[in-house]
Amino acid sequence: MINTVVAALLHQEKGLLICQRSATGEFPGKWEFPGGKIEPGENASTALRRELKEELGIVAEIGEELWRVEHQYAGRSPVLLLFFAVQEYAGAIENRVFQQIEWAKPSELADYDFLEADRILIEKLEEGEIVAPSCERSA
Repeated sequence: MINTVVAALLHQEKGLLICQRSATGEFPGKWEFPGGKIEPGENASTALRRELKEELGIVAEIGEELWRVEHQYAGRSPVLLLFFAVQEYAGAIENRVFQQIEWAKPSELADYDFLEADRILIEKLEEGEIVAPSCERSA
């Protein structure tokens, strides 16, 4: 069985929002884009909106799907990762679950120890093959 995971590309002048997993749990200390698993009864947009509220305290407007990749980590079920643009959000971003969060330019992403499944996307962002539209914070 394949698990579907959704992730957000929040892009502002400062760069893309990236998050470091906690020192405990799966893949400790690895960097990723915010998001998570789709729960039963949710579609991708609903799941990503929920995850961003839980992880960052924001209410996000989910935009278009920018990239998808299927990946299998050793000893685990395959995962389908869906990456979406976030066009707008309400609220102030607060780190609720991560070791740390940062804004990074696409050219800086390779400097971070990202989850393996994110690496092809990072290459495409660096090369400009995929461009995350800028998002704005609404009142």
